[in-house]
This record gives sequence, C-alpha cells and structure tokens, in this order.
Amino acid sequence: MTDFLRNPRRVLIVLHDLVFTAFALLATFYVRFENGGLPDRLNWLLLILPFYVVYAGAVYWFFDLYRGKWRFASLPDMSNIIRAVSVLSVSLLVLDYILLYPTLYGTYFFGKITIALYWFLQISFLGGPRLAYRLFRHSRTQQHARRSDAVPTLVVGFAADAEVLIRAIESGAVKKVLPVGILSPSAADQGQSLRGVRVRGRPSDFEAVVTSLAGQDVHVGRLVLTPSALAPELHPETMLMQARRLGLTTSRLPALDAGEDALRLAPVAVEDLLLRPSVKIDYRRLENFVRGKRVVVTGGGGSIGSEVCDRVVNFSAGRLLVIENSEPALHAVLERLAAKSRQTVIEGRIADIRDRDRIFSLMAEFKPDLVFHAAALKHVPILERDWEEGIKTNVFGSVNVADAARDAGADAMVMISTDKAIDPVSVLGATKRLAEMYCQALDAAGHAKRRGGYGNGGKPPIRMIAVRFGNVLASNGSVVPKFKAQIEAGGPVTVTHPEMVRYFMTIREACDLVITAASHALGPTRSETSVYVLNMGQPIKIVDLAERLIRLSGLEPGRDVDIVFTGIRPGERLHEILFAKDEGSSDIGIEGVVAAKPVCPSVEAVEGWIARLKVDLESGQRAAIYSVLQEAVPNFCGDELSLVKQ
Repeated sequence: MTDFLRNPRRVLIVLHDLVFTAFALLATFYVRFENGGLPDRLNWLLLILPFYVVYAGAVYWFFDLYRGKWRFASLPDMSNIIRAVSVLSVSLLVLDYILLYPTLYGTYFFGKITIALYWFLQISFLGGPRLAYRLFRHSRTQQHARRSDAVPTLVVGFAADAEVLIRAIESGAVKKVLPVGILSPSAADQGQSLRGVRVRGRPSDFEAVVTSLAGQDVHVGRLVLTPSALAPELHPETMLMQARRLGLTTSRLPALDAGEDALRLAPVAVEDLLLRPSVKIDYRRLENFVRGKRVVVTGGGGSIGSEVCDRVVNFSAGRLLVIENSEPALHAVLERLAAKSRQTVIEGRIADIRDRDRIFSLMAEFKPDLVFHAAALKHVPILERDWEEGIKTNVFGSVNVADAARDAGADAMVMISTDKAIDPVSVLGATKRLAEMYCQALDAAGHAKRRGGYGNGGKPPIRMIAVRFGNVLASNGSVVPKFKAQIEAGGPVTVTHPEMVRYFMTIREACDLVITAASHALGPTRSETSVYVLNMGQPIKIVDLAERLIRLSGLEPGRDVDIVFTGIRPGERLHEILFAKDEGSSDIGIEGVVAAKPVCPSVEAVEGWIARLKVDLESGQRAAIYSVLQEAVPNFCGDELSLVKQ
C-alpha cells in the first residue's frame, strides 16, 4: 500500500476510476429517468453513491485495474474491466431486488434496464480513456519514428512473429526501426494489414518489394528476420545474400522461448541457419533444476564452458564458481556474467585441472551441488602431434575433477564428451573415452552402494555422467570461424574431403541439453544412465556448410570464392557415429537426449589402466602407452606410427 501511495500516477488512476464510477451511475439515472422519476430517486441515489464508490474501488483493486499501465492497455485489461463492472452490476441487481424493493424503497429503485445501461456506460467510462491514451501514445511513437533517424524496415515471417517486433517498437523496447512492410510465407496473411503495417508479399518477393517501395520514395535500409523466417525451406541465406547486395542491414529477432535476456535485434549468425530444426528446450524444467544450487564449471572461459556459465546464471543458480587456467579468458567470462547476473553469486579461480591438489582444495572450499566439467584439449590434429598433453588434460585432469567432486559431496558431475569417443581413431577420442569410462565406473559403484544402502547422513552417492555431442557451430576452433576468415581474405575456403560430414549443434542448444541430461540423471527415478547422447538430427556435409557461409557473405561459391579440398588429416574420419556397435540406446522421454548403454569395466580395472598410463608417460614409453590405450579403450584404432615415433 505504501508503494502504491508513493506512485502519483496510480493515485490519479484511482481517482479517475472512482470519479467516473460516480459519473457513470449519475449519467445512467439521468438518461433512464430524464422524462420522469429522477427527482424521486435523487435523494436515495446521493445517499447510496458514496458507499457504492468505496465498494467499487475495492472491486477494482481485486481485479487489478490499477496495475496495468495505460500506454499498454490491451484486451486483458479490458477483460478485467468487464469482469469488475459485471460484479458491480450484479451487486446493484442484488441490492435492488433484496434490500431496496421489498424493505426500503418499496419498488424497484434501479430496474434491469437501468442496470444494463449502467453496465455499458461504466465499461465505456473506464475503458475509453485507457484506449484513448494508448492511441495517443501510439500516434506519438509513430510521429517520433518518422521524424527521427528510424530506418525503414521490412519484416520477414508469419504475422504472429512480426507482431512481436511491431509491439516492441510501439513500446519503445526496439528503437530506430520503422516497419514499412511484412513479407509472410502464409497465404492467409497476404493482402492483410497488421497494426497499420501492410503485408506486401512473400519472402521470395523481397527484391521486388524493395524496388517498389523505392519508387514510392521509401528507401528500405534494414531487413529483420523473425524466427519463422529462419526455416530452411524459406531459404533465408538467399534473402541475406540479396540484402547484402542491396546494402541493407540484416538482423534477427530472437525466439521468445530461446531463453535470451531481452527482446532485442541481433546479427544473423550461421547458427541461426542450421540445416535442421533446433531442439525444443523445456526451460522451466532447467530453471527448476538449477535454481539455488551451487555450481562449478571447469574450463569456464572456453566457448562451451562460458555458455554453460551463462545458462546457469540465467537459470538462477545460487552460486557459481568458474575454474579456468587462462587469465584473459577468466576475466572475460567474469565481466560478461557480472553484467547480467541477478541473483547468482559469481566467483572465478585460476587453476589447471592437472593440478590435483589445487582442484581438491577449490572443490572442498566451495562444496558444489553440480559440477560441469568442460575443460579439455579438443583439436584433433594438434593432439595427434602432442598427444601426451591430451592424456594429461583429458584423462588425468578429468580424474582429478571427478575425484574432487566426489570428495566434496557434489550431487552430480557432468563431463562434456564427444562423438569422437565412439570407436575412436584419434587421441582426442581415445582420451575422452577413457575419461568417460572412469566416470561410468564410479557411477556404477555408486549405484551398487545405493542398492545396498549408504551412510553419509543418508546422502546418495554422486552421479557421474558424460554427455556426448558433435561439432559446435561457431565455437573456438570450429570450422565456422575458420571459413569466415578465409572468405574475408578472398578465399579459397579449404575443406578436407567432399564427402566429409559432421553433426552440428549451436552452442546454446548443446549447453541446454547438457543441463537437461543432468536433470534427468538426478530426477526422481535416479536413472542409472551414465552416458547421454544429444540427438543432432542428420549430419551435415562440410562442403555444404562452406557453400552456405559463402552465400551468407553475399558471394557465389566457385565464382567469387573457390573451395579447395586438402585431404583428410591424421585422426579424422569421414563420418562420425553416435553409438558404437556394442552400445545400446534408449529413449529417456526428453526431446533431444538419448541414453547410451556402454559396457563399462570395474573401477579397479580403469584405475589400473590410468596408473599404467601415468608410469609410462613419466618414463616416455610411447609404445607402452599406445598398448594401454588399445587395451583400455574399446575399438581404438589410432595411428600407431604417429603415437610411437620418436
């Protein structure tokens, strides 16, 4: 109530509604009884009116008539007014038929016709000024947009998506944009007008519409793609190529369910143009799972780790500890998170996951609920050359993080793995698979304890799970930044092989599904799944991705920029696979995530292999290390010569 009284605008709204309530009742009686009966009723009306106005104020308060801002008056606000006035009208009917007619006045004081007339007048007196004020503000916004430096803009997408942008412009959330037309793929939208903006054709009519508007002295300067316009069947890359040829700025409008921070225009990126529909994420599930928890992210300064941090903050974690061995990367991610954090307490520590004592100390001090292990060395050709470093980070480092998370009492550790861990042909795949196996073995041991009963104050053993996914679009070291740089340099764009295919995901999609997998592992049923595979749809040819990027740059493959095939590099294979021959898979009831059922050795066996690796690595026995990897990792067939050569 104090906040209400401190808001002068709300006080004015209350006074407006109460005054117009009294005026509506007086006007009703004047219209209804002007030709007779008004003098007889006037004294009674003036006696009833103050009590009625107070009662009406309470009804308006109950129906939240004072919470809505008039500049955004809409159908829900009108609905509240209609419901409130209907309650008042029924109250008058009860008053007339139960109290005034039989006891006090001796006849009907209001009458049904009077009450019906009052219902219409009262709705008009309350709703009319609100709608008039909104129209006034809308006209001012339109005038300001036309007088300012707002850019004439074409909006592409279904009318429902376009309306989101137009409303945002009207409210001032999106500035310097003047919509002059909509291009909708829907036949039902053609020839229609939406909030004063005409549907001028289909997306394929883009160039013709720009030319037509130029003839009317309307020079389009911007193209905005709504989420529906990014569907592959609409060929958004063609529109973008045309827009760049015409010198138009291109932007996209984020989807309302994408979990982004605000409704704002953003540049169109290649990840917005996946050759498959993105997986639908249950964001409510993720927020309920993460809210209030203490979370650790290793490798939090990398492309995957930083996005996991971003999502954790968006989902209202209680505390977040970012572990990163690169000082610039740690500083960058902490600065970015600090600018957006609302409730999450964010901390950062420089540490290398190879430093076992340091990792144990940080985990013991922080006492996390969830640990997301994203720190890794991941570039296939580099690890084929410097494979010792891959073993130290991807195997020994992962063991350190898993052991530290377990000793710190975490509920779960999620290891970010890769589809290259299946029947690996590279050091990256072999080291990731061995780390997976260690986590699986610990998780299986925890399930055995759970079935046999456990102590530790009744706390269940930690869940150790791994999540495999493929290439992440626009992540550090991925082909997208490489191709962009080559295109900007004038080419050629280098592709290893014309038949090379990969699974691709956006960074956000991958990280959301990683958190989704963790929520399933810790769900009410406490599933025994320890390896999750993200459903990435159909693989994409790298050469197709290269061609699409060239077209997005407004160029033509083979004419403006050449594509050159350089040959398969060590540790690469043409086709990635999602499941090994001896692995089963099962649906877990969550879109985008599938459970794998790999065969897992015992903890003792895996620890034995890791111990032998450590001894052989320290002594420089490369042939022995290769032998251990072949023995430990199922179907590993890496290049023995590259591993054992001096």
